Amino acid sequence: MEAGAVHIVIMGCGRVGSSLARALEHRGHSVAVIDIVQDAFRRLGPEFQGKTVKGVGFDRQVLQRAGIERADGFAAVSSGDNSNILAARVVRETFEVHNVVARIYDQNRAEVYERLGIPSVATVRWAADQVLRRLLPSGSEPQWRDPSGSVRLNEVHVNTGWVGTKVTAMESAARCKIPFLMRFGTGMVPGDGTVFQDGDLIYAAVTNEQVPDVEDVLGRPPVEH
Repeated sequence: MEAGAVHIVIMGCGRVGSSLARALEHRGHSVAVIDIVQDAFRRLGPEFQGKTVKGVGFDRQVLQRAGIERADGFAAVSSGDNSNILAARVVRETFEVHNVVARIYDQNRAEVYERLGIPSVATVRWAADQVLRRLLPSGSEPQWRDPSGSVRLNEVHVNTGWVGTKVTAMESAARCKIPFLMRFGTGMVPGDGTVFQDGDLIYAAVTNEQVPDVEDVLGRPPVEH
């Protein structure tokens, strides 16, 4: 495995799970995919070098065969909400893997799961790269660059210590503009009273020179004055 690479376990080898697995492997990470249907692994393609495990994704022995005990992240992206959230909770509570994401079809359930401490991604406007960025949260991910290459729009990893803080206060602390954020799979433009919630994805407009400082400020808990 390459330097800086991580091991990710994925439950569900449908269109989303297979895309996520290939994307992670392409980035040099170790991947194990769990699915109850053996034929589902065909979606991974002949070039996939990761591990495939047939079984139920919330079964402890199945998870162990997938390498959950050395995993840096877990994505539950099967077709069932209950299976996804159950697997995510088993992984967090039994194996103490805290970097988990669960795919949720019922958006009304998403907030409930977020309160359990499990980030969820609703199926509406959902894409595999959103889960990818949640599984690999270190630093910020560029989403757009201007033609000159000097200005960019970055998705920034934000420390959970900022939960409950107004977005305007975050802008002031990081000395950058936050033009929009994603909440439960839906984009929104923050207003003066918008408060950062657990699970929000923050997008910052920054120059190249600002990136390290913005990552540093928002990647740590806010400084108390």
